[in-house]
Amino acid sequence: MSAEGMEYDAADIKVLEGREAVRKRPGMYVGSTGERGLYHLVLDVVDRAVGEVLAGRAGSVDVTLASDGGVRVADDGARVGGAYDPDLEAQLTSLHMGSGPIGRRTAVITPFGLGLFVANALSSRLTVEVRGEGTRWVKEYARGVEAEQPDTVGPLTGDLGSATGSGTTISFWPDTEIFETTWCSFPVLAERFRQLAFLNRGLAISLTDERPADGVRRVLYQFPDGVRDFVAALDAEAGAYPHADVFGFEREDARMAGTMEVALLWGHSRGAQIRGFANSLATPAGGTHLDGFRDGVVAAITEFARDRGLPTASDLDARADLIVESLTAVVSVKLDQPEYLGATRTLLGNTDVRVCVVEAVREHLGNWFAEQPERAADIVNRIVRGRDQD
Repeated sequence: MSAEGMEYDAADIKVLEGREAVRKRPGMYVGSTGERGLYHLVLDVVDRAVGEVLAGRAGSVDVTLASDGGVRVADDGARVGGAYDPDLEAQLTSLHMGSGPIGRRTAVITPFGLGLFVANALSSRLTVEVRGEGTRWVKEYARGVEAEQPDTVGPLTGDLGSATGSGTTISFWPDTEIFETTWCSFPVLAERFRQLAFLNRGLAISLTDERPADGVRRVLYQFPDGVRDFVAALDAEAGAYPHADVFGFEREDARMAGTMEVALLWGHSRGAQIRGFANSLATPAGGTHLDGFRDGVVAAITEFARDRGLPTASDLDARADLIVESLTAVVSVKLDQPEYLGATRTLLGNTDVRVCVVEAVREHLGNWFAEQPERAADIVNRIVRGRDQD
């Protein structure tokens, strides 16, 4: 292939920036133009509202799938100094703002997390309404460009619509020119919101669907026992025998600059069901938090068996995989500086996390066994019986 006649220089390079870049290559920002990208768009908007709750500025998040194809995301956050929010406006109009800093008090809801600017650019229409201290601020955008209308700032009056209380509502309509489908699945979103509520016990999040012809449907998720409730739900869904309680603990460790929340239960079904999360994002590829969890459980079980003089102690040392057989568990860590390996954040790499989780699980589970030796012995015996049935 000859290069004769082919010329290429700086004049041939076209630099795309801002909304133009997002709309030209949407897959780079939301993963795809199919269902996956559509859910990413929705969750980018939900991310901001959940952040308000976790920061203590709001108490609940309400998401509505409207009959006209739009999505409304509302929070009840308090507004000090009036309704105008320059930071929110910057998030809608500047890509570099992203979705804010990542830390132990924030939830990573999407793999990319580029925030409201991307949602604005990829929506045929987006409106934002902020209410606070007797004023209401409203703006509308079309495909990321501010609509030709003045801001509405003034006293709360009936002709401006519902404006009681305080909070923020963002309504948007995914662009049919971009997405292959704009139909959001109620079950898919409901499952993600339920998961977020399990992992963040102070969060109340609802999902309402106004689209069904047979009437509106709504779910509300809030779990006072956090990941313990999560484990109980997973065990019930697996059809296991109901248990009286679930073992769990929380711990902060300065060495990993974060906190851990762990819950577990040995069920009667075969096959481990262990789920890991880092800053509320699932890590299906695993990572140091799950490695540490398994090491800690194995250590606690083998130490108990050895201390009690059980004849199975040496066998357990050699067959650590048996110990997590039929174990249902959730391991959630929240870190100031999570180190995800890979662009999609499915594998946690913080090396300090493994050591901290091993020590915490070994200590807390060991104490639990010491307080309930008969139950611990039953667990060990069931592990051994499971081996004998192989």
